[in-house]
Amino acid sequence: MSPYDALDRWIDAHHAAQVEFLREIVRVPSDTPPGDNAPGAEKAASLLDALGFRVERYPVPEAFLRDYGMRSVTNLIVRHRFGDGGPTIALNAHGDVVPPGEGWTRDPYGGEIADGRMYGRGVAVSKSDIATYAYAFAALRALAESGVALRGSVELHFTYDEEFGGLAGPAFLLEQGLTKPDFAIAASFSYAVVTAHNGCLQFEVNVRGTSAHGAMPHTGRDAFRAGASILDAIYAEADALKAAKSRVPGIDHPTMIVGVIHGGINTNVVPDRLMLRVDRRMTPEEDPAAVEERVRRLIEDAVRPHEGIEVDIRRLLLARALQPLPGHERLVDAIRTHARRVLGEDIPALGVPLYADARLYAEHGVPTVMYGAGPRTIAESNAKRPDENLVLEDLRKATRIVASAVCDLLRQ
Repeated sequence: MSPYDALDRWIDAHHAAQVEFLREIVRVPSDTPPGDNAPGAEKAASLLDALGFRVERYPVPEAFLRDYGMRSVTNLIVRHRFGDGGPTIALNAHGDVVPPGEGWTRDPYGGEIADGRMYGRGVAVSKSDIATYAYAFAALRALAESGVALRGSVELHFTYDEEFGGLAGPAFLLEQGLTKPDFAIAASFSYAVVTAHNGCLQFEVNVRGTSAHGAMPHTGRDAFRAGASILDAIYAEADALKAAKSRVPGIDHPTMIVGVIHGGINTNVVPDRLMLRVDRRMTPEEDPAAVEERVRRLIEDAVRPHEGIEVDIRRLLLARALQPLPGHERLVDAIRTHARRVLGEDIPALGVPLYADARLYAEHGVPTVMYGAGPRTIAESNAKRPDENLVLEDLRKATRIVASAVCDLLRQ
């Protein structure tokens, strides 16, 4: 029996247990915001303990989280050295999720199974890959115990702040020197290997004017009127960005939106304040410093004609794009080889327009790709929408592929 057949058999034999593992972590809310995610990590840790893993817990200091805007984060690492030499391969998935929102027809924390799918918030993004990676790792451990020689180490990195930007998750683990992998695979879907993703800049824009009675608006300085000019400028820029095509397959063009607007005092009062939050997605070819300078100038120029108006622009997030690093092709080749064997088709290597924790590994010089359990598109899974779901056969197949790809790297 080949090592790959042995891995497949072990994964198939434990698939029902893997499904229950996933259901248990889906049932523990880990909404971000508010970001009180230590309970979700503790549930995952207890399930990993039951698999016979030694789990390292790394709570993020409260002072950091208070400034960051979260309540509790505990990151988990599981490590196993198979043999001397060889690479260290990190498998990273995040257990925090966006709040469910409205429109669900099933319990978002029920882990309900129907027609071969599990439903629940985070079941696709990315609690599924906590299960993928845990069971791929367990299968590799069983393979080694059967006498197959493997060289190197595997680490599970389960983190809990991706929805806030990853600074309390992978960035914390890497910057504290708690891990130094040679390769990383981060959560994604089953029918493509992601080698690049967009970057993101987010800003908070505070516009300040002077309030006045609604019967005498000329005596005030209307923050909303100035804000309207900012909105016009932003959306004109957003339309123009459609022409800036990326050369990376899977990524189209940069985007910019206003996601939040707050302001005003009362219906009969000239508004003296307005707050906007802006999201600017950057293609891998773009320079973040140049993009930030342009956005700031765009907003300042829009406000300049409005007398008595002040504007403050504060950067909330800089997430750099994921770009391929030398060595990433070993990950790509191994995953695509075993995807062809398991799925019966060739899967592409491409980029995606979102941003993710994968970039944080690459920023530390770690060749990184994204691969895991899920359908061909985000839309098919209802990720971050009502009735998010996962085809459980994709979970099985992705686990086989990840285990076999990591096996290849540990045997070279």
